[in-house]
Amino acid sequence: MRTGLSHRRVIIVGAGQSGLAVAAALNAEGLRPQQDFVVIDAAGKGQRSWASRWHSMELLSDARHSALPPRGLPGDQRRRPRVDEIVDYLTFVEAGLRVETVWGVRAIGVERPGTGTTLLLSTTAGEVQTRNVVCATAAAAYPRMPEWAARVSVPGIVLHSSDYLYPNQIPPGKVLVVGGGNSGVQLARELTASHTVTMSVRSPRRHRPSSSYPAAAGPAVSWLTRRRHPEPIFSDSYDQLRRAGVTIVPAATAADGGVVTLADGSELAPDSVIFATGYEPGDDWLPDAARTDRAARTQTGIPGLFVAGMPQYSGRGADTITGVWRDATTIAHHIINRP
Repeated sequence: MRTGLSHRRVIIVGAGQSGLAVAAALNAEGLRPQQDFVVIDAAGKGQRSWASRWHSMELLSDARHSALPPRGLPGDQRRRPRVDEIVDYLTFVEAGLRVETVWGVRAIGVERPGTGTTLLLSTTAGEVQTRNVVCATAAAAYPRMPEWAARVSVPGIVLHSSDYLYPNQIPPGKVLVVGGGNSGVQLARELTASHTVTMSVRSPRRHRPSSSYPAAAGPAVSWLTRRRHPEPIFSDSYDQLRRAGVTIVPAATAADGGVVTLADGSELAPDSVIFATGYEPGDDWLPDAARTDRAARTQTGIPGLFVAGMPQYSGRGADTITGVWRDATTIAHHIINRP
């Protein structure tokens, strides 16, 4: 066990936007970094997930809604920041809070031994006792791929959107983008200048103006019909994509080598396939009781174990920078008032 992790009131697992939001909220309550709380992260030093996104990617939110309240983004507040700006911004926030993240330490599990207030956090650096643990390991931690993706074999390239960087990475020819959400739409639009693009869509999505983000972020459930609606798209609408030359087809449901079958029974033979099929959350290290017994927003069935930035533990939009600040202040309040 690293001595820097022991005897801390709070251990925050994850040094991305969620972890730093919680650090800022605890700091506002008077808790001191490295003394009262510590932040750990499994990645190498400074290697936040934002740095691996594609080069031209912009946030869906404007600058005003892309920053934590203690420290705003500079420049025009109406612009949509690039991901490299967010990488620099989070480093700036970390330094401003005087947080010294312990990099290269992965959380493996957490348990509550007995009935007291102590939690036992298992990490790759050893076991650590603490009173509070905050899971801030991202709502979008692991690429999600359909079962049939393993059966795709095309002349070009097959990858998840998390591995896409720029158009020249994709060999010339016909590209199938699987997924009609915000990532799929942005990638399809970018590739139209250099490739013949088809986008397969399982659940058509409403288009909302970018100004409505982050208030309209995430899926929603109709209060009248209880029907679940997927997250709207906030950049180009499907009609705008069609006018730009993108062919939109029904959901891709199966593959056999170089042939992809669609929900209507038709088939495509793309040269390359990009899966913009979303992500799984990074809560896999939490015990089953924490994932199934959720006492209240950000809380789990284990006293002292909190989750920040994951909508399933909080609410719609919790995975946005604005939304995670609400989570962070809620968690800080609970921690300060815990016996």
